Amino acid sequence: MQRDVPTPSRRTGSGLKPVIEFGPVASLARKARELDALDRALRQTLPSPLREQVRFANLRDGRLIFLAPSPALAARLRLLQTQILSTARAIGTYASSVTVKVAPQPPTEIVPDRSKPLSPAAASHLRAAATSTTDPELRELFLELASIAEVSDSRSDGTA
Repeated sequence: MQRDVPTPSRRTGSGLKPVIEFGPVASLARKARELDALDRALRQTLPSPLREQVRFANLRDGRLIFLAPSPALAARLRLLQTQILSTARAIGTYASSVTVKVAPQPPTEIVPDRSKPLSPAAASHLRAAATSTTDPELRELFLELASIAEVSDSRSDGTA
């Protein structure tokens, strides 16, 4: 008795495959997960102010590479090299040294407030436009804008 065996096709299922299923991307994602787990494990043993400010970057040629935002924090981290190496050994990671690179945090971009308050003159013009229009909906919008100008004007001179 012969069974019908489906012939393998190039496409299985429908739709697109997740990018994580492709060899190089899957390998990169696995490496990133491993480094993230190592980062959490190593930083967890550091003293609190240092723990939040430094980051583990890589494990290369037996060196644990950390990034610190300032030379002072880099020096403090270097003083903890013995503790960091013993933690690494305890979790099964071989490393013979710790390298700390100073990499300042990028400055946070301050987005300027692009909205400018309407002047009292603008509020006056809006009220005049409201009284001159016959459209009730447009009149209401002009008056609403005028009231916003009045609120922003009262805040700028210290009154609420």
